[in-house]
Amino acid sequence: MKENLQKGSASIAFSHPVYFRSAASVVGEKEGEGPLKDYFDVISDDPMFGTNTWEAAESTMQQQAASLAVTKAGLKTSDIRMVFAGDLLAQTVASSFGIAELGIPFYGLYGACSTMGESLSLGSMAVAAGYGKNILCATSSHFATAEKEFRFPLGYGNQRPLSATWTVTGSAACIISSSPPRRKTTPKSEPLLQDKSCAAITGLTTGRVVDFGFRDSLNMGGCMAPAACDTIYQHFNDFNRTPSDYDAIITGDLGNVGKQILLDLLAKKNVDITLQHQDCGLLIYDNETQDTHSGGSGCGCAASVLASYLLPRIVSGGWKKILFVPTGAMLSKVSFNEGEPVPGIAHALVIEQIVLSE
Repeated sequence: MKENLQKGSASIAFSHPVYFRSAASVVGEKEGEGPLKDYFDVISDDPMFGTNTWEAAESTMQQQAASLAVTKAGLKTSDIRMVFAGDLLAQTVASSFGIAELGIPFYGLYGACSTMGESLSLGSMAVAAGYGKNILCATSSHFATAEKEFRFPLGYGNQRPLSATWTVTGSAACIISSSPPRRKTTPKSEPLLQDKSCAAITGLTTGRVVDFGFRDSLNMGGCMAPAACDTIYQHFNDFNRTPSDYDAIITGDLGNVGKQILLDLLAKKNVDITLQHQDCGLLIYDNETQDTHSGGSGCGCAASVLASYLLPRIVSGGWKKILFVPTGAMLSKVSFNEGEPVPGIAHALVIEQIVLSE
């Protein structure tokens, strides 16, 4: 394997693709009523997922997604070298009590809603460096656990402002590997391989924490948009690329408010991604019928959209190359209650269709 190449001040170009071996998504009832309902692997009509607490429900959901990803890849848990996973909760308890119980060497992460980007970035670097053939990357969020952790008890019945996003109840897991997926006996067992093409990570840009001074914890899009702008702009500089080099540039969960802020901030840098830009928070819900206000958010937002919708579209050739940019708001209830602003972060991954040789 050739050496990987550092690009600019914050990016890496992999000399050998890091392949998506499998991907799985598990979501709640509201997500299953949205535009992507036909793409998710599992839609649960039980928000408790058979447990007694919201936190246990999220742990169960994440474990289900991880187990399904392992099964889809035709692997056993013993074939997975390590796990990179995290969630929104304090001390990442959804992951610690969920996916960690699979018995795989585990790294717990916190990148807020950008956690899938952080997980895939670290996982792909580990694969590319030869530290593991198969790496499991996962994350989750749950509407009820997020409201309990960051805002108000559900029973309080507070009114949400129009700038607010709805935390996705969802989890996704991806297995990335140094080897491409291989067709098993049934095509559905390897959904990320079609004919002779698959999806792979070919580069990444690590985001910086960007503090724009926002203090509104209900306006996640406004908090995260400056970080998305910073990472996307840095990515173009590091790789000497322009928006037209991508079929789509897809942010994590900026929603209606954050999307416009991102476009405005990039316009000030003479960068126009209007034609390429989409947002997972606007893809997962129908804002006309589902009353989510600004759209969706949460770790499970970008992750479940990636696993269910984005990756299969790349494999099928609908897109040849995308820039996937999960975004996160780095706050805690402690920092917020002490009057601190809400900084943001965003990580970018280049995901391409790879045509395999015989």
